[in-house]
Amino acid sequence: MMKRVLIAGYTGAMGQKAVDLVAGMPDFEVAAGLAPSGKQGNLPAQAKIYRKLSEINESYDIWVDFTTPQAVFENVQFALQHHMRPIVGTTGLTDEQVQLLQKLAQTEGVGGLIAPNFGMSAVLLMKFAQLAAEFFPDAEIIEMHHADKKDAPSGTALATAKLIAQARQNSPESANSEETLAGVRGGDYQGVKIHAVRLPGYIAHEQVLFGGPGEALTIRQDSFDRSSFMSGVKVALLKVAELDHLVVGLENIL
Repeated sequence: MMKRVLIAGYTGAMGQKAVDLVAGMPDFEVAAGLAPSGKQGNLPAQAKIYRKLSEINESYDIWVDFTTPQAVFENVQFALQHHMRPIVGTTGLTDEQVQLLQKLAQTEGVGGLIAPNFGMSAVLLMKFAQLAAEFFPDAEIIEMHHADKKDAPSGTALATAKLIAQARQNSPESANSEETLAGVRGGDYQGVKIHAVRLPGYIAHEQVLFGGPGEALTIRQDSFDRSSFMSGVKVALLKVAELDHLVVGLENIL
């Protein structure tokens, strides 16, 4: 049976890639798009175009979301309430919002996926960082993204910090440096410092630095083109129908 897909944020860089991906997959069709501009973009001619949630008057099988941190929670809430399986690549959801969406998904009996990153290299980086944290509790993260990215830190960097904090068996040492420029040491998630770089020319990059007595370990991944994320989105599209709850992390469905 043909799976009908609505792509929220189809006019954005990731949304356009998602449209092309779905359009080229057998048994899937881009049936609708949601974007405030209402432009046709690269949507198929037969696809419905919605400018806002209140205009959506029918349900679709899958809701793919590449929108903004400000819109994503309400979007996913709407999708779940209307029994559309969400695949969420938009970052910026808080832990509390994710928990609320998971409870709603359970209540509605709808499965879906929230993924901080759809790139395989990023998923592997997070896994490797989790493994390393058991032996190196002292870690810092530097994430580098394009200048138009709406949130900082990136969802991937924050997810990495959470995995490191969970995997540590010993407490990290406290750095004694005094900030002579406010914020120069970056953000702090349970002792893991996160530094966010926003510059033109970058796409998505992350490195995790671990330090120990007399040695150091650096793990790095680079995404040079947004097409690299589509392999993960394709996996999600193929597997989302099998999910019976709202899963967080692409690695959990691979």
